[in-house]
Amino acid sequence: MEFKTNPAIEKKLKLYSRNTIHQIPQTENLPKRLLSSVKAAATVFPFKVNNYVIEELIDWDNIPHDPIFQLTFPQPGMLEDFELDRMERLIRKQASEKEVKIAAQQIQMKLNPHPAGQMDLNVPIEGGKIYSGMQHKYNETVLFFPSQGQSCHAYCTYCFRWAQFAGLDNLKFASRDAEALFTYIKAHPEVTDVLFTGGDPLTMRTRVLKRYTDRLIREKPANLSTIRIGTKSLAYWPYRFITDKDADELLQLFEQITHSGIHLSIMAHFSHSRELETPAVQTAIKRILNTGATIRCQAPLIKHINDDPDVWSTMWKTQVKLGAIPYYMFVGRDTGPKDYFKLPLKTAYQIFSQAYGTVSGLCRTVRGPSMSATQGKILIDGISEIKGEKVFVLKFIQGRDSQWANKVFFARYDSKASWLDELKPAFGETDFFYTKRLNAIAYAKRQAQFQLPHYDEEADEMECALS
Repeated sequence: MEFKTNPAIEKKLKLYSRNTIHQIPQTENLPKRLLSSVKAAATVFPFKVNNYVIEELIDWDNIPHDPIFQLTFPQPGMLEDFELDRMERLIRKQASEKEVKIAAQQIQMKLNPHPAGQMDLNVPIEGGKIYSGMQHKYNETVLFFPSQGQSCHAYCTYCFRWAQFAGLDNLKFASRDAEALFTYIKAHPEVTDVLFTGGDPLTMRTRVLKRYTDRLIREKPANLSTIRIGTKSLAYWPYRFITDKDADELLQLFEQITHSGIHLSIMAHFSHSRELETPAVQTAIKRILNTGATIRCQAPLIKHINDDPDVWSTMWKTQVKLGAIPYYMFVGRDTGPKDYFKLPLKTAYQIFSQAYGTVSGLCRTVRGPSMSATQGKILIDGISEIKGEKVFVLKFIQGRDSQWANKVFFARYDSKASWLDELKPAFGETDFFYTKRLNAIAYAKRQAQFQLPHYDEEADEMECALS
């Protein structure tokens, strides 16, 4: 199929960061106190926004409550009062970048930068080699972090991978080794899916993305059936698929993948129904679907942004109408400014259930609310009373041990709990059924780390503490 851009809707990408926030015309009308605190929060948390988000998504008459403003501009409530005050004072006295960075990192290191065992349990170690730009948590799926794609067209304030963009290079996942990815997939027949993730792989030019996909397409390892690309670009920069210089080349690559017999799934991150309303995003979705790729949509449930069943119901209905597939509602992960964004698990279940009850069966492909925890993807499947005890009904969608998949278990009901590690087993049990096996997996991984050449025990202990 021939793809041709439409110059009539062309838009040039313009990016803004903490150092250029004053160049955003709309910020001139913000209260000075709010702008000062946003700048201070942006010294600790990644901040990048672009002209599309500013001009077409944010309602500047509804600041600071507008959900897209909350989604893209770091908020004062993301920091403790004393932390916010400290960063504001450094800015006021025009402290050096080094001094600001040191103060910011002292805060960052307390915020669980790599949750759910990403650093110490997910990274493959084989033959004395650490695959530092890969994760392999579930048998079927390998995650690959291409170095050139560890950025985004804009940053989400709740991003669970915020450490990728915060200047903490020792905690960053990234690899340029396309050969290692190909070799690893061939050596692991259980792997059927590779997920290019980040950051956002679609911030890369198409010619760079091809360096990672070409051999997979050309030689097609027998076990590989699906290529996934995790991206927020449909929401934050749909012109990536319409009028960017290599937009047509990107769509031709998508078509090449699907024509090769490999399924291509664009894992789209839509946080709010507003992100689906513009002509640009609707055109971009149509162009992607014309390549034979599918689009699956997912996002976490986040206070201040989408904690409303009507938002989710509208979002799922619109996705189906446009030809995309609702896939996951996640529980916000226990990392970064979690206290500002978190919701109790009971509230997450209520919001999901209310939204789910207002949509047709075609929208009910969505699963949630789901926690991507150290143990695996765990679904809050219900709140019930069993043997006189009120409980959360939980179910593994995916497990670090594949035998846990689809297994149901129970936790004592806790109205304040917002994450799995805050829950206790029901019915007087001392441990959840998976505890012993999970400890064994962690122990085996630690033993593999000890066997690495030049193993640095002190650095490992620090890394595990951060994880």
